[in-house]
Amino acid sequence: MTIADWLVIAAIIIAPIVAVQVQKIIEAKKEGRSRKIQIFKTLMATRATPLSPLHVEALNLIDIEFVENPNVISVWKLLLDNFSSYPQDPKSPDFQARLTTCAEKSSDLLADLLHEMSKTLDYKFDKVLIKRGCYIPKGHGDVELELNFLRRSLVELFLGKKSVPINIVEKKPNQDA
Repeated sequence: MTIADWLVIAAIIIAPIVAVQVQKIIEAKKEGRSRKIQIFKTLMATRATPLSPLHVEALNLIDIEFVENPNVISVWKLLLDNFSSYPQDPKSPDFQARLTTCAEKSSDLLADLLHEMSKTLDYKFDKVLIKRGCYIPKGHGDVELELNFLRRSLVELFLGKKSVPINIVEKKPNQDA
């Protein structure tokens, strides 16, 4: 057998192995991109409701799925740092002002994060569209506010900070009788 024969035999044996490995690499890249897109879509869909469990879950997956994208990770770390700077003491005199400032900064940083993710994923979104282009019905906002009010009120009631208002009404005698 000549060298050419050995090369043909080696090619016949090695080519399918290499082809399978290349296919696995391609599939892994596609899966990784698909997971990144899913995180991005979830964050875009829930950007108006940042307390949504889906939103929080997607944020927590950024470190895993975007590890090879330092710009995304950098902006995510800024957002995460801002979350930790939210005021904790509601009795503080400047609590509401600090809370509003942190919430506005979170909104800006989320827009920066989504913009950076969109660039990584080859989407063409600008920050204004990301920040202002979401829809949430007023009814959803009202329900959320009411639920928060009820939760806070119940907690205050159970902690003894509030009492149940009772209104005594005198029953008038039936005039027909």
